[in-house]
Amino acid sequence: MKPKILIPIGDAAEALDTVYPIWRVIEEGWDAVVAGPEKRVYHLVMHEIPPGWDITRESPSYHWAADIALRDVNPEEYAGLFLTGGRAPEYTRYDPDLMRCTRHFFEAQKPVAVVCHGAEIVATADVIRGRRLATVAKCRFDVEICGGTYVNERCVRDGNMVSGRTWHDNPYFVGEWIRMLKESLTK
Repeated sequence: MKPKILIPIGDAAEALDTVYPIWRVIEEGWDAVVAGPEKRVYHLVMHEIPPGWDITRESPSYHWAADIALRDVNPEEYAGLFLTGGRAPEYTRYDPDLMRCTRHFFEAQKPVAVVCHGAEIVATADVIRGRRLATVAKCRFDVEICGGTYVNERCVRDGNMVSGRTWHDNPYFVGEWIRMLKESLTK
């Protein structure tokens, strides 16, 4: 039986934050299970800071179907968790089933990857106190107010969690997360 990796999304999840880890999981021969508040198609977005802009511009991107609703997820069946960015975490962090799942991965010390606004999910789940976490600068407050330490680096590993700032950091922290999953799966 192939290991299952949980990748929660919602509307306005960042496309590169989401699709890159899905493909990496599939390349390893594992099952990438996409979950959402409901089992339906979600609208991904692209984020970039255009030349001369000081803020992020959001544009429509791909659509991605959730394989399962978060309420139906048994986190014990999953080997790892990837928390994507974009604006989706602004509302998915209020989903009690996502909080239940997130806390399970930290309690069980399973590999967790966090990028960009995914920091809002781990902050809300209250699992980052005393931990170092990379995220987009505008989520620094969320990390610090919830007891974490904001780090402006491409890849930050702290125990069972690895994090990156934005999709620009995918080649750095996603590879570390894959290594963590392989180590965990061989135990």
